[in-house]
Amino acid sequence: MSFDPNEFDRSYASGYVEPLGQYTAKTFLWVMLGLLITFGTALACRMSDFTIYAFVSVPYLPLLALVATMILSFTMARRIERMRVSTAVLIFILFSVLFGFTLSIYLFVYEIESVIWSFLLTGLYFGALSAYGFLTRRDMSNLRPFLFFGLLFLIAFGLLSMFIPGLVMFDRVACLFGIAVFLAYTAYDTQKIKAFYQYYASYPDMLAKASIFSALQLYLDFLNLFLYLLRFLGNRRR
Repeated sequence: MSFDPNEFDRSYASGYVEPLGQYTAKTFLWVMLGLLITFGTALACRMSDFTIYAFVSVPYLPLLALVATMILSFTMARRIERMRVSTAVLIFILFSVLFGFTLSIYLFVYEIESVIWSFLLTGLYFGALSAYGFLTRRDMSNLRPFLFFGLLFLIAFGLLSMFIPGLVMFDRVACLFGIAVFLAYTAYDTQKIKAFYQYYASYPDMLAKASIFSALQLYLDFLNLFLYLLRFLGNRRR
């Protein structure tokens, strides 16, 4: 059966608005789908040695993949209200594949036991903070400026570390900070699911796109939390 974008979009135009619990569950199912695609892509690249060949052929390929994922994320954030539901889904899937290629590099660097242990811890922490973000009555919107500047700091530190080798000695401190930032982002982005639901409740088409956008944010929270935990706790291959 072929994929028909028009039929996919029409399925959200019936006017039916699903309950909040069902909407939230669907959002987390999108997160799980994205993670399955990402880890599946990373494992396939690792088993086929594709990452090594690509990295040798194009030394800056991981950076290009990271830039591509950032462009896709920015595109969805800026155009979410104007794009079709099918377009949002395709961007999310493409994003998951590209991030899977970037993640495959870590499978060459760290021992598999460290990867598994970090993944399990990430799932535990992510689940706990997601539950807190969904159930708490505290308004977490006031955390947005602190989270944003924390993210800018992590990006700046990562870029500077590429050109200033001496910053490596502060990597563990940066990892702890990154873990704290993305734990907070997990709770914050989970709470935003309810905000989107309330705001777009009368527009099923927008509600579907908001679900995918929320899933993308939580997907990024999970993967960044995983990577910082892996860098902090993981054992490198010798």
